[in-house]
Amino acid sequence: MKPNVGRTLLAVTIFAIFVYAILAIASDVKSLRAVLGSFDWSTFVLALALAFGNYVLRFGKWEYYLRHLGIGAGGPGSNVFVPIPRGESFAIFLAGFSMSITPGKAGEVFRSALLASARGTPVARSAPIVIADRVTDLLALVLLVGVGSAYFAGYAWIGLAALALVLVVFFFVFVPAATELLLSLVAKIRPVARLVPKLREAYDALRTTLSPSAVIAMTLVSIVAWGLECVGLWVILRGLGHPASLALSFFVYGTATVAGAIAMLPGGLGGTELTMRTMLTGLGAMPAAPAAAATLLVRIATLWFAVLVGFVALWVFRRRFDRRVLEA
Repeated sequence: MKPNVGRTLLAVTIFAIFVYAILAIASDVKSLRAVLGSFDWSTFVLALALAFGNYVLRFGKWEYYLRHLGIGAGGPGSNVFVPIPRGESFAIFLAGFSMSITPGKAGEVFRSALLASARGTPVARSAPIVIADRVTDLLALVLLVGVGSAYFAGYAWIGLAALALVLVVFFFVFVPAATELLLSLVAKIRPVARLVPKLREAYDALRTTLSPSAVIAMTLVSIVAWGLECVGLWVILRGLGHPASLALSFFVYGTATVAGAIAMLPGGLGGTELTMRTMLTGLGAMPAAPAAAATLLVRIATLWFAVLVGFVALWVFRRRFDRRVLEA
């Protein structure tokens, strides 16, 4: 792990401890301890399994985009497409989760760096996959929130804000003239002008990944994938002795996740937790302690479990698939 990455991880971990400490204090530490003491931990194991199911489905998206862009094991300039071995591709995909605690999960572009290290694929060519993945994930969450807003008035603005972000991305993807104008303006800024050719290459690839058919298919996969984590909240609430409807679990988890993404804080820390706890106490009509416990457990089972899986996968990648290391 590079020193700057280690410092970032330490800073985010300290911030997370601060956020969770505030959450615990606001919910009465003694009551929170009592709630966790009676928790059915088998439901937490199920939540972990559901979260991993999310990763498997999203890996399917990663594979789809690699083939869509013709990125395989043949290396740069190869005329014959050879898929990247499944184990290697899965390790690269999961390793990207080690950067989940970056703002907006932008650090997941780390997958492109690993792909370049393993297969020599230019980062600009594969980086649009991360953007396409984020866009279709956001679309899926917007749909989940949008359906929920019909049952829980007062929260529709979150879905509308996320939808606005998606529409902005689509505008630049499907209106090349606007993007060319933007790139021409960037080219006039001397410090970043040299990046314009790479940005243009990335844009061309992004337009391919976000074709209408790809958007529809991958958004449907994302709906199922994120739906599994919504079910994770549902089973954890049952384990706490505060069963809620699936509709509430889907709406709360989807809204909290979108709110965390809008906040652009590392891993959505703070925004996601505050939104989830507030909605559980308000819409779920449950005491503060169970709501805080559910929030903590869900975040461990999703965000922090993903980070752990990511670092394990990164270790596997370095030992088995990183050609720069193996050939050194």
